[in-house]
Amino acid sequence: MVALTAVATVEEVLDTLDRDGYAIVEGVLTPDEARAKRDELTRILDQTPHGRNDFEGFKTRRIYALFAKTRCFDGPATHPLVLGVLDRVLGSYQLSAPQAIEIAPGETAQNLHADDGVYPLPRPHQELIVNTMWALDDFTVENGATHVVPGSHKWTDRRPDDATPSVQAVMPAGALMFFLGSIYHGGGANRSERPRLGVILEYCAGWLRPQENHFLAVPKATVRGLAPRLQELLGYSIHGTLLGGADGRHPRKFLDE
Repeated sequence: MVALTAVATVEEVLDTLDRDGYAIVEGVLTPDEARAKRDELTRILDQTPHGRNDFEGFKTRRIYALFAKTRCFDGPATHPLVLGVLDRVLGSYQLSAPQAIEIAPGETAQNLHADDGVYPLPRPHQELIVNTMWALDDFTVENGATHVVPGSHKWTDRRPDDATPSVQAVMPAGALMFFLGSIYHGGGANRSERPRLGVILEYCAGWLRPQENHFLAVPKATVRGLAPRLQELLGYSIHGTLLGGADGRHPRKFLDE
């Protein structure tokens, strides 16, 4: 797949997502922006433990509750290209599982999986999740660039196995990869001598329960200082006319109390 450029349109991303299940857009962050975000997250990672199982990765560190710990991804979370794609694919949506992921040397490859598998719905179904992966290091074959199975978002009764061919999403620091929650993918094995760091901002449909409980993970005092659109993405919003209210009121009203 040929990567898109920083001037890519929503339509170009959507066309690529429809065909392949993922799309890479290079140059969304400048080198200085990527470096600054990496430096800040590295300071947080210094206090972060490694994973507890094969899926998390025993040599992988993950910063959960990202928006409680840093402001460096407030802008990317509401980037116009990201929101434009989400508007078209999900319509109404919220952040589900935002986290920074650092894969260290010696980490093994993650099993191929589809992120929408956490919801007990038979395939095919409407898209439930859109992920954005922000590369803060160059993603290479050697350092564990994400494996994806192109076209697997259209599978109905198939699952990947050890023989399933995949490609690695190689991209430079500052690039952004969109991938649908229905595509099979997994973190790669890091056979290099340096860790590779990326940030995944996962969004789910507004009517679904997100993976992370943001009301507990992000203190209300922190949310109070965020931009209104980011507050909505963290759950301070209503889907339709009923879903998400609290005591008969819009949840944002509680930020003032």
